[in-house]
Amino acid sequence: MSEIEDLEQRLVTLESHIAHQDGTIEDLHAMVNAQWTGIEALRRELDQLRGRLLRLEGEMETDHPDDRPPPHY
Repeated sequence: MSEIEDLEQRLVTLESHIAHQDGTIEDLHAMVNAQWTGIEALRRELDQLRGRLLRLEGEMETDHPDDRPPPHY
């Protein structure tokens, strides 16, 4: 094999590796975007749940007359 053929083969191999890496990078980018979307949805849901919990805790702390034990206790 001549030196030029050897260099051509090495160039083809490098181009093949680069094409494969580009595809992998695009796949990883899509996965990261999908995960970020999921994380943002979970954060919003957590904020909503946290708000509901604080609201419920506030309602439980108020002294309702029906919640007090009868006077004979």
